[in-house]
Amino acid sequence: MKNHIKINKKERGVISRMLAQGKKVREIGRYLCRSPSTISDEIARNQVWNGERFIYDAIVAQEEYETRKSKAGKRAQLKNQWLYQYTVDHLQLGWSPEQISGRLKREHPLIKSRTVGMETIYRYIYDPKNKDYALWEYLPRGQKKRRKQKGRSVHTSHIKARISISKRLSKVNNRKEFGHYEGDTVEGRRSIGDGIHTEVERVSRMLFAKKIDKINSEEAIKVQIKIFGHLPKQARRSVTLDNGRENHLHMQLTEVLQMSTYFCHPYASYERGTNENTNGLLRRYLPKQTNFSTLTQEELDEIVLEINTRPKKVLKYQTPLEVFTSYLINCSDST
Repeated sequence: MKNHIKINKKERGVISRMLAQGKKVREIGRYLCRSPSTISDEIARNQVWNGERFIYDAIVAQEEYETRKSKAGKRAQLKNQWLYQYTVDHLQLGWSPEQISGRLKREHPLIKSRTVGMETIYRYIYDPKNKDYALWEYLPRGQKKRRKQKGRSVHTSHIKARISISKRLSKVNNRKEFGHYEGDTVEGRRSIGDGIHTEVERVSRMLFAKKIDKINSEEAIKVQIKIFGHLPKQARRSVTLDNGRENHLHMQLTEVLQMSTYFCHPYASYERGTNENTNGLLRRYLPKQTNFSTLTQEELDEIVLEINTRPKKVLKYQTPLEVFTSYLINCSDST
């Protein structure tokens, strides 16, 4: 394949002169041994308006060419300043590059200048030229390099009236029905023994979280009833738990709220993947060994709200709060 030789300064002078003489594009092309389309493109690209009509001027055409050449291969940060600012602002809010990219595509589907790919953001963050900005600190794991994370193992114990997750209905497993949750307790500093009980709705990924002074079954069931008690029946159908000691009184959920309870297999935390993932988001704000005794429920509620108002790819870049609210409205309409 022959390399294309660009129009040069001398040829632009010839084009300008022959056009002034009334010569046609094909005639100019034959004279310069150029294709008619090359001459036509050159004229269309560099013609200017003189107040009455478009004209082709060799000096202006050469200036336009040199300007384009000086900018070739150079781009504004992340396409343009608006995208750069949007990306940095939302990284600082804790959004991941995937969430930023997906939300932009949802909000501006037809405007290319206001969308950017996830990998483009990652490449910018990890570009050695940008290392002084340390934008990686705002990423979910705060790591300089991207790597897979291993899940943690779960505690096992004998639980009365325990129903295995294998008995859970397919419509629950496939997220076809709203109102099914996954629960767990996030530990604080072990020497203190406090924690945060979390519940995540499987369809919307909506997080609920309440502080508990001690990680035991009495505290856990108390906050579970508090979380689920204000919801309509269609919005609290079941909960899937691990085999921890704090879940021994799960039967009260059935007795008080008519909720079904299911338990994962031993050492299979991935069976509550939605909850595990969401707890990971919570850990961004409250790392392991955090002293929860200095944390108020109001401060925890602010963290939960921030998590619930971030878009998720699995929700087509809607937020958990948006999806949960839409389902809750449907529950109210059906009562």
